[in-house]
Amino acid sequence: MAVESQTGEGGSVDADDRRLEALDPQPLLTRDYEMRPSLVYERLRQRHGAVAPVDLLGVPAWLVLGYKESLEVLQDDDGWPKGLENWRARSEGRVPADWPLGPSLEVNHVLIQGGAGYKPLRTAWDTALRPFQDPRHAQAKRLRAAVTACADDLITLVGQAGGTGLADLSAQFSRPLPLMAASHLLGFPGSQGDDALMDMWRVLDAGPDAEPALERLLAALADLAAQKLRTPGDDFPSYLLAAHPGLTLDELARELFMLLGMTSDHVGILISNTVVEVLSGEGSIRASLSAGMVRETMNRVVMRKPPLVNFVPRFAAKDTPLGNYTIRAGDPVWVSSAAAHADPVFAGHAATNTTVSTRAHLSWGAGRRQCPARELASTVAAVGVGRLFERFTDLELALPVDQLPWRSSPFMRGLRSLPVRYTLAPTPEPSTTEPAETDLAGEASTEPGAAGSVARDRSARQRSSLWRYLTGLIRTGR
Repeated sequence: MAVESQTGEGGSVDADDRRLEALDPQPLLTRDYEMRPSLVYERLRQRHGAVAPVDLLGVPAWLVLGYKESLEVLQDDDGWPKGLENWRARSEGRVPADWPLGPSLEVNHVLIQGGAGYKPLRTAWDTALRPFQDPRHAQAKRLRAAVTACADDLITLVGQAGGTGLADLSAQFSRPLPLMAASHLLGFPGSQGDDALMDMWRVLDAGPDAEPALERLLAALADLAAQKLRTPGDDFPSYLLAAHPGLTLDELARELFMLLGMTSDHVGILISNTVVEVLSGEGSIRASLSAGMVRETMNRVVMRKPPLVNFVPRFAAKDTPLGNYTIRAGDPVWVSSAAAHADPVFAGHAATNTTVSTRAHLSWGAGRRQCPARELASTVAAVGVGRLFERFTDLELALPVDQLPWRSSPFMRGLRSLPVRYTLAPTPEPSTTEPAETDLAGEASTEPGAAGSVARDRSARQRSSLWRYLTGLIRTGR
């Protein structure tokens, strides 16, 4: 008996013709997607329903648009496993060798890996991150102290152009802050993390230089891994090696690659998106920030503008109905958190139930494979946003919100620049402890080594190529 696959237009196709490629998937990453992705999602939803065939830079894939269907995929690791070994078209040689997304997907780290190796690796990740994510732990306090000091230094540097003026908060704050936090986490000597993080951005943007950037980045991370193997420290690579001694240097480099991606681009976009929503958004967002609830504000922001718009692919373990289609075994399935949040079923519920809505977003995934660094990333972003709105007595967008320049990649969506007019409060003494906002978790750090560590980090930072670049932005008036 022929198996049928229903389309959003009410038709059906025979089993022999229900191949993804036979559905003539249309390119997703178009000019419309760059400018207004919500319109693209809506057109796909109107035509196909909760799941749509799309073309990703020459490779066909399924895009999950529905919230319910997204949860179904994210929470069922057996039915929708990760791991490129499950991709039928790739195993059959039908994925081009120069596919632009290949470099970022072929780094087999914890967010991409499938199979038996995943569970011990994820356990090691949870163990290695715990000191940085548990607010009671000394390392978490040191991290918050370092991020606060970095944020204050960046804001003070902006103020060198004058107590009032114009600034690009993306280039001068949102992007460099998580870079500095990542260097602290990874234990990069001096300023060696600068070039690595810039290459990380090139890989995530999936541009023509993604492949050479990935090669340089992995080489730098392998060098760092070798240093930590010889001389362990109080940093994430050393903790991960201790929790998973069987990791090779190449495997450790891939895991550090994943951490860099999560704590650089994702956090930077989250900070910028939060600033935009606070300055241009509805009253409830401003009110939540004014009440000191930075985490609540960020939850509301990611409902509307999640930094990670499409997750790395999963694959159907067998022919499986999803939405109006039957997904063939081995087909790639990309869950779109941005489209799922815009699903009328979910969006309507969120509008009428704010208590539930702020906790139900998919920005960090769902199920057992939620992002292991979500608390870490949220903390860095919350500290950054908190310091901005404490140090600046006035901030306003320098462009109408509909004219802000956005950049979209297959994974992320953020601002190319965030021009603002500002008025800066008088410069405080340099911070050596975390801020005192009670909603951001906690007391100030009293660890004996915290102040010295922050001072050393600041000294190295001000000699770095990144700091020279940021100083150059001030001198040129950009």
